[in-house]
Amino acid sequence: MKQNTTILIVDDDDEIRQLIQLYLQNEGYRIFHATNGREALGLAERHPVDLIILDLMMPEMDGMQACIRLREKFQMPIIMLTAKTGDMDKIQGLSIGADDYVTKPFNPLELVARIKAHLRRFLHFSPAEKQNDVLHIQHVTIRLSTRQVYVNDKEVFLTPKEFDILVLLGKNLGIVFSSEQIYQQVWHEPMTTSNNTIMVHIRKIREKIELDPKQPIIIQTVWGVGYRVQPLWHNQ
Repeated sequence: MKQNTTILIVDDDDEIRQLIQLYLQNEGYRIFHATNGREALGLAERHPVDLIILDLMMPEMDGMQACIRLREKFQMPIIMLTAKTGDMDKIQGLSIGADDYVTKPFNPLELVARIKAHLRRFLHFSPAEKQNDVLHIQHVTIRLSTRQVYVNDKEVFLTPKEFDILVLLGKNLGIVFSSEQIYQQVWHEPMTTSNNTIMVHIRKIREKIELDPKQPIIIQTVWGVGYRVQPLWHNQ
């Protein structure tokens, strides 16, 4: 499967691109690379890409701008790679559609492990998920196998993490999940960042699927506890 899995490395630093490429090619992945966001957009439009490693600070079009543009068309995981370490920088990156945030200097083996985890969740589904491929949540339809979401029959585009959060809540109707539980279920690791990570993702999901994001009827906040989806839905 790896030889058919394509990763796009976007960084204006030649040494970093070559280092990441070396480790990923040793794992059997197919690699494209770009030196700025504009090149990355062109490559993503011309070739199927399964995951993007996206540097934040680049000429012509930086990582933030590129991420916003990519999310208008694509759902593949995006891992931000940057020297900025502040919480607000991470929150901003996650809020515009990035799925993970790796700071420089980084351990290449850790980056490879994160890439594998994101690809595993993005590309694979369990037999049970395939048997129950469609979820209906009021005016929202979710197709699990293709990771597509429709609001009143019009497709909307969620990031991989947004999609996974919506499916987690949608499959467990009425159950309240804390921010920590959502993070552990979706990221598959203990929560080490602030609750803002989940809050930002929930807000972005609501903006895309709620008829009125300011008065959400699908994803509800249980104050002081967490989030839940109202049980007014059924499987097709």
